[in-house]
Amino acid sequence: GGNCRASLGRIGLAARRSAGDVPEAVSPLTISSYFKWWYKKTRIEKKSAFIDLLCAVPLQQIYGCPLGGIGGGTITRGWRGEFCRWQLNPGKYHYETVITDQFTVCLRRKGQTVYQQVLSVEKPSALQGWNWGYCGRYAFYHALYPRAWMVYELPGQNVVLTCRQISPVIPHDYKDSSLPVGVFIWEVENNSEEPVDVSIMFTLQNGTGTKGDGSGGHWNEPFALQDGGERVTGVLLHHCTPINPFTFAVAAREKAGTVITHLTAFDPAGSGRDVWQDLLQDGKLESPIGKSKRTQKGEVTAAAVCASCMVPARGHGTLELALVWDMPRVHFGSKERLHLRRYTRFFGSNGDAAPALSHYALTHYKEWEKKIEAWQKPILEDSQLPSWYKSALFNELYFMTDGGTIWLDLPPDCLPQDLQGPGAAKLSHLLPVLREYGRFAYLEGQEYRMYNTYDVHFYASFALVMLWPKLQISLQYDIAVTVLNEDMQPRQYLVCGKTAQVKLKNVVPHDIGDPDDEPWQRVNAYLMHDTANWKDLNLKFVLQVYRDYYLTHDALYLQDMWPVCQAVMESELKFDTDNDGLIENGGTADQTYDAWVVNGASAYCGGLWLAAVRMMCEMAEVLGDAETQQKYGAILQKGKESFERLLWNGKYYNYDSSGSSTSSSIMSDQCAGQWFLGACGLDQKELEVFPKSHIVSALKTIFEKNVMSFAGGTMGAVNGMRPDGVPDTSSVQSSEVWVGVVYALAATMIQEGLVQEGFHTAEGCYRTVWENLGMAFQTPEAYCEKKVYRSLAYMRPLSIWSMQLALESKTRRPPSPTPTQKNPLHP
Repeated sequence: GGNCRASLGRIGLAARRSAGDVPEAVSPLTISSYFKWWYKKTRIEKKSAFIDLLCAVPLQQIYGCPLGGIGGGTITRGWRGEFCRWQLNPGKYHYETVITDQFTVCLRRKGQTVYQQVLSVEKPSALQGWNWGYCGRYAFYHALYPRAWMVYELPGQNVVLTCRQISPVIPHDYKDSSLPVGVFIWEVENNSEEPVDVSIMFTLQNGTGTKGDGSGGHWNEPFALQDGGERVTGVLLHHCTPINPFTFAVAAREKAGTVITHLTAFDPAGSGRDVWQDLLQDGKLESPIGKSKRTQKGEVTAAAVCASCMVPARGHGTLELALVWDMPRVHFGSKERLHLRRYTRFFGSNGDAAPALSHYALTHYKEWEKKIEAWQKPILEDSQLPSWYKSALFNELYFMTDGGTIWLDLPPDCLPQDLQGPGAAKLSHLLPVLREYGRFAYLEGQEYRMYNTYDVHFYASFALVMLWPKLQISLQYDIAVTVLNEDMQPRQYLVCGKTAQVKLKNVVPHDIGDPDDEPWQRVNAYLMHDTANWKDLNLKFVLQVYRDYYLTHDALYLQDMWPVCQAVMESELKFDTDNDGLIENGGTADQTYDAWVVNGASAYCGGLWLAAVRMMCEMAEVLGDAETQQKYGAILQKGKESFERLLWNGKYYNYDSSGSSTSSSIMSDQCAGQWFLGACGLDQKELEVFPKSHIVSALKTIFEKNVMSFAGGTMGAVNGMRPDGVPDTSSVQSSEVWVGVVYALAATMIQEGLVQEGFHTAEGCYRTVWENLGMAFQTPEAYCEKKVYRSLAYMRPLSIWSMQLALESKTRRPPSPTPTQKNPLHP
């Protein structure tokens, strides 16, 4: 990792969705437009740029498993135990290791302290009264999201500590999975011949390492909560900022043989000697009563909680601690509307829930672990699956919570007009769904700050629909409402320089907004291109609607989405300019590969189009709409013939039909339409859209050229490859590997019976990202062969769950909708 650190990272304008991605397409006007916009946004308006090409997040190869459930904010711990990445304000990240936030162990034998050590390898300039510099050779880290294990073999003590970190990320759970909590279970193994008293002290600064920590007015207080025979005690740290105030709780569970003590406040900017000596004296803390004073401006405060127990010779002990953060009421950057987080539905929105959350976490974590193990065990114990895949499948799920994720609760008296304008009234089950399951959004990436970027969510959505299907359906309702609305406000786009309205009616939006503005109210934060002319967004909505219905059998959802699907397909039909049943791209980068120009019929958009047309036929049949079924059936027959005639070259589908020098490039994503068809069981025999022999030939060609002829077959599939085995360098994106696209490609290979090829292809990405480049828990959108990457911590790699669906479908295809589930309009 050390050798990579200096060389990794692309600077300047080579960030995704910038004109700089395609050097030959950049004009001085484009660069000038971006700089002017950037200066106004960041220096005058004091807002964050939705993509900041001038201040990329530097790579730090330090991250481990994040803490917290879905949508309540996250705190990431590093693999060395540090608390180092913070997302408490929705969608806004702060990358700072807060050195005060530590676990310290104290061992006592025969009434004397024999060992006291901060469990950190750091040797900071702060808190010099503490014993820092734990030897890293005696510690080990393991992560299998949403849990992680840190093992400390205390040198010379015959004592092994294992800290098990647990977050409540539980499939098909829509309550506990929303909680902003993390639990730390410390297992103590005493291998010596005499008993030992063990104390674990958890220290935490009041704040997240920002300037706000010293803004004044913050204070701490001890608390205890007894309920149902269980008692939890600790310290509350009230962080009283004007916008989005919150309370931390550091807590521990009392039980027979366990003593909990605390220090309400200490100065983390000092030497820390008072805290250290307090613990050293008797393995416990002073436990003063009463609140601390409010901090003065420039002053920072911290607190400590200590759990202690006696562990017999050759025995075991357990200490249970928790960290909670309660920020129930949030504003986005515009500060226009107040929102309630999902967990407030269960714990209230007054900002006083931290004690109850602590109690709930420490009394329910065992139940969470049973559910997590029941979910993961069948996959982990499947000897047919390689170990790297098991790691990738679960650990890539970090982005479900750590993607700037927000999960909001809707008030019970919410009306359709309170949501997104007149379109809401046309969806009969919109309000019941959103009231019951809330509103969900996650960023395109930690560096690409747009919520629910839809061309990318298309790939990532498999994780959502397989694990939290109600959140996928909620998200789709939000997109559907936006489709039916319009925003007439004109604005200038940064790449082309043209002026167009923000959002057209009956067109799928690019995203539902910027966390530094007001998401849902103002959509399409993406200012680079006018995405009303993108060819993939409308199609990806239709494909997801049928895929969701196929996997969930939610007939009410299908019924509501059907007119929206019809509307977006009508909008899409205008792109079939020659009436051959196939849409044409417009000679620009008018799809998710937004710096890779495509002209005429194309394998990617044309394939998505035919798959969407096929699904329109299927939905029309389910809903008893014979007229629409006939209409799209005719388009499908004509379009299939055109697609094969214009793009099939005998081995694979050409990139496009323009006849340009790169038309014959081999695109790794050329079978995206088939990927979705296969996931929905629409790829068999008389149902097939693309000839099976052509799909298999294309996939074998991609494996031979884009995978095995690129980087020795060890880095996944390059997006574009020339027939002679040289990467397509006509754009930056054509010569990149996109991790989420590779996982989707691997799923397609598995669907088509090329299982070993699929695993080999995906393994290259996992090894490159998680091992060779040290990018654990920050998988980027893209990397190149020569250790250059782009856009850390990105949404698209969640597509790995489509590999799992493909594997499960090989052994157990989901049942087709039964006759009673068909025709929901005609019971």
